[in-house]
Amino acid sequence: MVPLPPLTTDTIQQILDDTLDDDTLHHLVWHYLGYRYDEIEKCWQLDLVDPAWAEKYPEPPKFIEERPPTVQLTRAIPKPYKALLKEKMGFKGYTIDQLIPRLTRRATMASWLLSYMAQNGLLVG
Repeated sequence: MVPLPPLTTDTIQQILDDTLDDDTLHHLVWHYLGYRYDEIEKCWQLDLVDPAWAEKYPEPPKFIEERPPTVQLTRAIPKPYKALLKEKMGFKGYTIDQLIPRLTRRATMASWLLSYMAQNGLLVG
């Protein structure tokens, strides 16, 4: 299991700055979606995963490599939290030369994690 960083705005900033590696980022999102890997059974446990996710993705999806799960992640952000990257992080988006799927999908993951933080009382200020 990849050691997870704390879910803080500093971690969100690392995601946006592309200084948190992709593998760790995937594991972080999987964790907060409820995916847990059972080392003994050598399989993913879905007990904590929302049924809509578990049915479509019985194994946690690779958001950076695949567009459909990233679209589902975007849709999973409640409307009141859609602008948190801009409001709380001051994120203005990427420049034209940075508009590549990998970075935009990382931003989606950061946005979803930030909305998770807001919904669970983890977003200070």
